Amino acid sequence: MLPNSLLTAEIQNFINKNIDKSISKVALQKNPFPKVEWISIVNQIEAKTKAKTKLPSWFSAQKIIYPTKLSIEQTSSEKTASFKARIVSGGNLIDLTGGFGVDDYYFAKKIKTVVHCEINPELSQIVNHNFEQLNVKNITCHSGDSIDTLATLDTKWDWIYIDPSRRNDAKGKVFMLKDCSPNVPEYLDLFFNYSKSILIKTAPLLDISAGLTELKNVKTIHIVAVDNEVKELLWELHKEYSGKINIKTVNIAKENEAVFEFILDGDTQIPSYSLPQKYLYEANSAIMKSGGFNEVGAFFKLNKLHKHSHLYTNSTLITFPGRVFEIKTTIPYHKIEMKTFLEGKQANITIRNFPDTVENIRKKWKIKEGGNQYCFFTTDENDMKIVLICTKI
Repeated sequence: MLPNSLLTAEIQNFINKNIDKSISKVALQKNPFPKVEWISIVNQIEAKTKAKTKLPSWFSAQKIIYPTKLSIEQTSSEKTASFKARIVSGGNLIDLTGGFGVDDYYFAKKIKTVVHCEINPELSQIVNHNFEQLNVKNITCHSGDSIDTLATLDTKWDWIYIDPSRRNDAKGKVFMLKDCSPNVPEYLDLFFNYSKSILIKTAPLLDISAGLTELKNVKTIHIVAVDNEVKELLWELHKEYSGKINIKTVNIAKENEAVFEFILDGDTQIPSYSLPQKYLYEANSAIMKSGGFNEVGAFFKLNKLHKHSHLYTNSTLITFPGRVFEIKTTIPYHKIEMKTFLEGKQANITIRNFPDTVENIRKKWKIKEGGNQYCFFTTDENDMKIVLICTKI
């Protein structure tokens, strides 16, 4: 049943006044609304606080009801949902794993008719209520098993969207799609009976090569990062497609989007190598997840420092999808040089293809964290352990 008691003006004002406050302190307060379960009010405060930056459209709307904080944490952000909506087109779409409905809110801006399926009846009611508050008119909510809904509606869809959730009995196992609900590999032929185009969202934990062993007709894999943290993988499947797979990476930042793409065709680019030159380049997390280490170096005409270091260098500054540094000094990782240049100093430390941890390096050489100096502990093309002392550009 929809918790309408949470929508009274007094409770909504109380929730808004306690946004960003310590939830543990709020929870210890005496309930000023004894007719309403205190834990429900506290949950609203905690979930709405989480939505402040992740879901600003919901946060700023009136009379929104939130599910648990965990549901808010697991849902797409508005930034990633907006990106997804660029992929789809056409007249209708069905979301088989609707959840809190953030993706559907953005799909509905591109698609004439959207169907939101959610197995949890209470969450389905909440989402339907929230769409009304958000003035969304072209989304229909269906409660129940989405496979049954798919059969009941018996419609041809321009797109099917699926965000499968990992089943509890899969804990501790290697992440595979068959361990999720719904079991996409098992139902894939059924889905293709209803749509020629399928978009699947998975967590970044899923290995790309493992996903490709379970899926077919994959045309494009989108790797989506926000502020250099990979948030999701999007698998674009088309029923008649059997060509090479396109890998598209995007890092969504405040100022811009960094996009890099390449074809996954098995013909690995042969990289060029060199010792460190004037500039150092570190690809963003979406590119790192893609495995296109040689492709990004070849496209930007950069030299790799080592086969396994995944750091790049050149002598002329270029625009690059990742972090860029000017190399001030390159030293061998030896005691004398470390004492001279870094012992007791302040620096940001990154390790790439190096046999020690950041924590151990800091402890051994008494290096404080932070500052404007960036040190990369890595291995060069001659298999020598080196330290690149840089400033960020």
